[in-house]
Amino acid sequence: MNPFSYERASDSSAAVRAVSAHGAKFLGGGTNLVDLMRDGVENPTRLIDVNHLHLDEVTRLPNGGVRVGASVRNSDLANHEIIRAHYPLLSQALLNGASPQLRNMATTAGNLMQRTRCYYFMDTAFPACNKREPGSGCAAIQGFNRIHAILGASDSCIATNPSDMNVALAALEATVHVEGPSGKRAIPIADFHLLPGSTPHIETSLKPDELITAVELPAPKFAKHSYYLKVRDRQSYAFALVSVAAGLELEGNTIKSAGLALGGVALKPWRSLEAEKSLKGAAPTAEAFTKAAKLALDGAKPQKDNAFKIELAKQSIVHALTLAAKGAQA
Repeated sequence: MNPFSYERASDSSAAVRAVSAHGAKFLGGGTNLVDLMRDGVENPTRLIDVNHLHLDEVTRLPNGGVRVGASVRNSDLANHEIIRAHYPLLSQALLNGASPQLRNMATTAGNLMQRTRCYYFMDTAFPACNKREPGSGCAAIQGFNRIHAILGASDSCIATNPSDMNVALAALEATVHVEGPSGKRAIPIADFHLLPGSTPHIETSLKPDELITAVELPAPKFAKHSYYLKVRDRQSYAFALVSVAAGLELEGNTIKSAGLALGGVALKPWRSLEAEKSLKGAAPTAEAFTKAAKLALDGAKPQKDNAFKIELAKQSIVHALTLAAKGAQA
C-alpha cells in the first residue's frame, strides 16, 4: 500500500474542497477502497474521511418519497422500518450483499461507487486492463470470462457492476444527489453508472470533485409486490452471476406499472424499459413474464465462457416476477 495522508472533513463544503487536491479520495466505510489500495489497484495519496458529515439519516419527504443519507450503513438501511415496509425490494437487495460484518461498515455512497470484481482488474499481475491502464487492452476478452458481461459491453471492457443495492435502486428509479464546487445537482440512477464504450476507466457521471450526499427514492409503488433474486455460486459472500430486481404495481389482475433491473450482466445495473413496457397493462401471467424476459435479454452478446447467463437471466426474470406478483418475501 502506498503512503497517504488522512483528513477528517468537518462539513460537505470542506470535503469537496479537500478532495479537489490531486490524488485525493473520499473515505466512507472503506470496504471496497481499502481492499483496492492493499492490492495496488487504487493508489490515493490523500484520504478525506466523510463519516462525520451528518449524512446518516433516513427521512420521509413531503412528496411521499424517502431521502437516504450517503453515510447510512447498509445494515441500518436494510433494517430501517421505512425501508422494510415501503421499499422491501431495496431491503432484500442489501441483505443479499456481502456479509453482515461488511454490511455494518459499507455505506450507501460507497455501494454506489463500488468497483468491478473482474479478476483481471483486481489482480495487477495482469497488465492488460483498460480500467486500470487506459489503452492497455482487456485481458478478460481472451481470458476466463464466466462472470463477465453479456449486455452493454464493448471491445474495451466486459466487466460487470458488483453491487446488489444498485440493481434495486435502478428498478425503483432512484435519484443520486451530489455536491461539488459548482453547487448541487441531482442525477437519475439510470444516468449515474456508465457503460464502458471506449472509456471504461470512467465508471460514473460523478465528477472527481463531487461528493454524494444522498439517494432519493420516489413514492413507493412496489411495496406489496416486489422480489430480489440473486443467483450465485454459493449462498454467502458471493457476487451475482445474475440478479433480478422485480417490482410490480398491481390493480386488480392488471399490471399498472413495473420496475425491472438486472445485475451481474453489465457494467451498470441493466434496466429494460422495453420489458417494463410490455408488462404494463398485462395480466401477471407466465406468458407475460416470459415475453418480458426475452425483451430484457434482446441484444445479449455472450463471451466464450458465459453464454449460460442468457438463459439463466431469462429464467431468473420469470421466477422473480412470479414471486413478486404473489407478494413473496425473500
